[in-house]
Amino acid sequence: MTTRRKKIYEGKAKILYEGPEPGTLIQYFKDDTSAFNETKKAVLEGKGVINNRISEYFMTRLNSIGVQNHFIKRLNLREQLIREVEIIPLQVVCRNVAAGSLSQRLGLPEGQALPRSIIEFYLKDDKLSDPMVTEEHITAFNWASTQEIDDMMALTLRINDFLNGAFGAVGISLIDFKVEFGRLWEGDYARVMLADEISPDSCRLWDAQTNEKMDKDRFRRDLGDVIENYTEVARRLGVMKEMPTVIQGGLH
Repeated sequence: MTTRRKKIYEGKAKILYEGPEPGTLIQYFKDDTSAFNETKKAVLEGKGVINNRISEYFMTRLNSIGVQNHFIKRLNLREQLIREVEIIPLQVVCRNVAAGSLSQRLGLPEGQALPRSIIEFYLKDDKLSDPMVTEEHITAFNWASTQEIDDMMALTLRINDFLNGAFGAVGISLIDFKVEFGRLWEGDYARVMLADEISPDSCRLWDAQTNEKMDKDRFRRDLGDVIENYTEVARRLGVMKEMPTVIQGGLH
């Protein structure tokens, strides 16, 4: 089926196809995994299935508390129907605990709680390795308006509160996460809404008891058991019921 559809865009972890109706797209989750600007790559069998399910879980619940997003419904194991939005070319990162590039840049020990949640913006550009940018850059180069920046920051903090609660309730610490936003055009007016995905690919997640990493850092740092940990995140969230067995002999 996917071969006959018109492909709109292919990214590192997902493919977008033309949707069944105007203003819709089909988002397909791949098993491809990459890190360090695609210098490290692998195919992790079942990853796309898990991320599709976890992202559906969070997008549905965020919608229900008024955080509008592009998700309409999950179609099958790997695909969801989404609204077509004009992606704002920024990655919005929300950090609760020092880790990753923040630790490296500022010399903070990994795992140190931050005085408050910190939001950072990065330009979506693989060739430039997604450089960090300021609000001054964003408005000067017209990547987003001041109002859109305010909207993205407010939405990101609401998402952070919600995710913190959801993960905390199942014994997972939300260290940081990345989200993307898009403009949904209605005539001449555009509304900012959450797009892309929320999954262990886009969140740093540690076991609350052991600080064991349960996210893409397992792939980045060669820690192994990537799919096992993604599956454990899904199991704790209670989204495994309709999922096939991903481990133990692949997909069934």
